[in-house]
Amino acid sequence: MPNIRHTPAAPTHMLALAAGERIDAHRHDDHQIVYAGSGVLAVTTDAGTWFAPGTRALWIPARTVHAHRAYGNLDLHTLGLPVGDNPLRLDAPTVLAVSPLLRELILAYTRDPTDTGPERRRLRAVLLDQLRASPQQPVQLPSPADPRLAAVCDLLHHDPADPRTLAELGHHTHTGERTLSRLFRSEFGMTFPQWRTQLRLYHALKMLADDTPVTTVARRCGWSSTSAFIDVFRRAYGSTPGAHQRREEPGGGRHSTRG
Repeated sequence: MPNIRHTPAAPTHMLALAAGERIDAHRHDDHQIVYAGSGVLAVTTDAGTWFAPGTRALWIPARTVHAHRAYGNLDLHTLGLPVGDNPLRLDAPTVLAVSPLLRELILAYTRDPTDTGPERRRLRAVLLDQLRASPQQPVQLPSPADPRLAAVCDLLHHDPADPRTLAELGHHTHTGERTLSRLFRSEFGMTFPQWRTQLRLYHALKMLADDTPVTTVARRCGWSSTSAFIDVFRRAYGSTPGAHQRREEPGGGRHSTRG
């Protein structure tokens, strides 16, 4: 990531981003929690891309170089925490489940960062308690290092509905199925079917953020039926694709500070 900006303090605020808008690579000396109040947020580091719809938040450890991209109109809520304040003891970017209560706490805490009263301190304490209880969720697309693996991943990024088996994709990229299977496990810690499901969910979230009909998303992302897509999406994110699109969008103004 070239031209890395260094902002020592991780801001606590709400920032409105238009669909497709980006925040370029930067880093903080603080930890940061980022949450999409509306739209879908993609956060990219050297290790890969994490994506967070409204039922997920992302923990970004201090000094991690990261960039943001908005899918759909995004209300980005960010919460900075000092290095010594790490309630989950996390040292790598991690996606966390967001309960309805935690969602409201994040929205309330980032709405008026200039407030320093005792009520805000109590709100912060409850927010951190809820974070400690948040289960971690595997919602990541790792970046491939091996060029043979990268070639296969590029094919499916270009067309997530590509139905070819790993053996067929290996033949196209001149790599054996056994070698590719080993690379998926060693580099990504998951099987090829698991990775492909993550890829399809990633593209599905982007399409849903652009108000693409659920049936169209299912077809373009490679599911055999709309009902199969709805079932996988519900198990991954705790809601149906339709409910995800209908999620209430909190309002807010645009701030000038980035990151």
